[in-house]
Amino acid sequence: MESRNIIGRDREMAELQRCLDSDRSELVIVYGRRRVGKTFLVDQFFNETYDFTFVGGHKLSQRIQLRNFAKVLKKAMKERALRKFADWFDAFDTLEEYLESLPLARKKVVFIDEMPWIDSLRSNFTEAFENFWNGWAARRKDIMFIASGSATSWMIDNLVENQGGLHARITCQIYLRPFTLNETEQYLQGRGCLWDRFQIAQCYMFFGGVPFYLSLLDTKDSLTQNVDRLCFARGGALRLEFDELYNALFTNADKYVDIVRLLAERRCGMTSSEIAKTTSIDGKRLAKMLNNLERCDFIMKFRYYGKNSNDVIYKLTDFYTLFYIKYIEIFKDSYDEQWWQHHSISHSVESWQGLTFELLCLMHIRQIRLALNIGGVATEVSAWFDQADKKKAVRGSQIDLIIERADRIIHLCEMKFSQSEYRITADYEEKLRTRMALFKEKTKNKQTLVHTFVTTFGVANGKHSSLVHSEVTLDGLFIA
Repeated sequence: MESRNIIGRDREMAELQRCLDSDRSELVIVYGRRRVGKTFLVDQFFNETYDFTFVGGHKLSQRIQLRNFAKVLKKAMKERALRKFADWFDAFDTLEEYLESLPLARKKVVFIDEMPWIDSLRSNFTEAFENFWNGWAARRKDIMFIASGSATSWMIDNLVENQGGLHARITCQIYLRPFTLNETEQYLQGRGCLWDRFQIAQCYMFFGGVPFYLSLLDTKDSLTQNVDRLCFARGGALRLEFDELYNALFTNADKYVDIVRLLAERRCGMTSSEIAKTTSIDGKRLAKMLNNLERCDFIMKFRYYGKNSNDVIYKLTDFYTLFYIKYIEIFKDSYDEQWWQHHSISHSVESWQGLTFELLCLMHIRQIRLALNIGGVATEVSAWFDQADKKKAVRGSQIDLIIERADRIIHLCEMKFSQSEYRITADYEEKLRTRMALFKEKTKNKQTLVHTFVTTFGVANGKHSSLVHSEVTLDGLFIA
């Protein structure tokens, strides 16, 4: 049932096909951040043809949800009268009745979208669904039930990590991530976009690989025009997206927003203890919230080189969130609907581009490894920081990306955004050599250390470029 309209998602479609072809009933959950294309994937794979499908309504009461469910069942069962359900147990009993009336010789496909929205306050939805699945569907061989939703905390708590009746009942988990640069390029080209890879990389630095955001682009216009129209013009589609995004994903969204705002300020990252100290969120609750943010691809965690596995650094890596906090939120009411066009060559934007390009690289570590021809070598990725010593007037030092190879070579990576070839100055060469010596001394490292540059257009030849052992250009980041 694969559709040609789907970019990437090969593994996910293979999983859906496996479940459709299996000889048992399958409980499939599809989850991931809002706007990532969960519904589109399922609809395209099944050509929007289901035995039963229902979409939960946002902030609707149980009475209204049940009425809407009954309305869809009425149409499916070709009944004249609308049934009245006292609760979700009644609703699922009727769904069983309907599915039992269908031919036995094939899988019956049920798709419930935005399932978290159905589970309203004091609803018995989860208990009724557990009873439906365990008491009826799981005992058959012909049901494929797909549950999807953007409210990740609900999906994880009630389905993925359910300790009740659904514990270990899920037969397939499909976690949908944003597009890579390669998939973003395919998507834009499929829409007739003629931007080159430099422009596509810049586009990614605004919107990430979120399919919905990419769908808003008018590819006949320049990237600058699109950013102004979507983010700064009155009625721009992404001016108000921030609040909707987090409120749709998480309960107690304000606490999640506190964390992402804090990480937006600390671009080098923070440990969980540092976050806890600043936000006053207790350790157990914070761990769960960080886990939810990571599962939505809003943050990434990195091992702290030289420390144990519990010492990890969290970084905010959602491109839209970072751009919103840095620019949209502050300047959206400036009455300048071409704000980005008027400020895109400022020093502030130049600094933002450099930091955001580093995040783009961190999101494409697999591609960096392939471009370095070490895809088959076991590696560990980490970051390293050396705190400043004010008493000794010693400045701090950091390396945002370290790739440690099993063959005892360590890549100390420099990630540089540039409009042309990146030129290493005498001062910068000295800084890198000093930092490498400091890293070797502080970590007592005896492995081979090399400098690797990840840049847009490569490193310019010159008398200070001899320290570069290896490099990856923008084309390397577009590897499939």
